[in-house]
Formats: sequence, C-alpha cells, structure tokens
Amino acid sequence: MNVDSWPVALSANAVMLVAYLGICLAIVVPLARSHQLRSNPLGAATAAIFFTCAVHHGSQAAHLLLPSLGFDDPQGLAMRTAWGWPLATWDVIGAVVALYYWTLRRTYGSLMQGAQLFQDLRQREQQALELNDTVLQGLVVAKMALDLDQPGKANEALTSSIASASRIITELLGSQHHSLDLLRSVPAAVGTPALDPVAATPRVELERNPS
Repeated sequence: MNVDSWPVALSANAVMLVAYLGICLAIVVPLARSHQLRSNPLGAATAAIFFTCAVHHGSQAAHLLLPSLGFDDPQGLAMRTAWGWPLATWDVIGAVVALYYWTLRRTYGSLMQGAQLFQDLRQREQQALELNDTVLQGLVVAKMALDLDQPGKANEALTSSIASASRIITELLGSQHHSLDLLRSVPAAVGTPALDPVAATPRVELERNPS
C-alpha cells in the first residue's frame, strides 16, 4: 500500500508556521514594549529570520492544501508529486525542533522571555559606567591612602573595589551559578603600556606624585 507523503509534509509545515510565527511575536512584542526594536538589531534580525521561515513554511502548506479545497493550483499538484518521504521526514524533524523550543521556554522561564534573550543595551551601558566609577574611585582612595601612609585603609579600598568589580562583571556576563575569579590568563605588565591594543583594557597607573 502506497502512502502519500504530502499530508505529512502539510501537517509538519503547518506546525512550523504556527511555531515560528509564535517565536517571532514572542521576540518582537517585548522588544517593541521596551522600545528596543531599533536599538537592538540582533533581536530584530532574529525575529525577522523566524518571520521569513514562518512565511516560507506557510506558503508550502498552503500550496499543498489548496487542491484539496477545490482550487486549481498547478504548483500545489506538482509539489504533492515531488514531495517524497525524505523531504517529509525533514519537515517532521523541523516541526519537532520547533515544538521542543517552546518546551524550553516553559522550562527556563524568564531566561527565554522576549527581550531578555537579548541583553538590554542601556542596562549594559549602566553597568559599565558603574564598573568604571566604582573601581576607579576605589583605586583613587587606595592611592591617596598610600600617599598618606595608611596601608590599612588602602587595602580596604582595594578589597572593596575587587569585590565590586567581581559582582558587576558577573552581572554583565549573566552568571548566576558561580562567582568569577578575577585572574588574568597572562600576568599584567605593571607600569608598562599595553602592546596589543585589542586585548588592552582601561588601566590606571598608580604613581607617586613628586613632592
């Protein structure tokens, strides 16, 4: 008994149409509400990819369905003939992956909700400013304490700056399960300029002013 593969392809493409369109809306709506559609190109582009995929699979499902509704659609009839089981199998796999994505959204909750998939650029800027202010202020206090021969206060300021930097960098990286160890893979060259401008980070050189 010969079983047609196009009904399976029709069903799988319909599932992908709904799933991809839902993913697109799940990304676009929060981005629009937070006014990030223009400032967050990664989120907007990801939504556009899912939208075009939804249109593509929806058009395939429509062409496969139209002959059954009495419409004269030569493309649909040709697609039914050409759509073999290998293509239908890949359609089923695509539909399963799309449904699996929605189960992940339920599992991971807020981590998969709309705009939170894409870091808020304004929040990153605020955290970077906080990192700069907190660490630099701590270093300035430590330098002043050393100039005034107060090593205890200098050590306290440095310890506070390191703790603040660790907390802010952890938030920037989105790590909730472990604390960061602020150790470089290569020892820093103290008192010498960075030779690699790409790898260099903003530095503060602590030098004693001439009296």
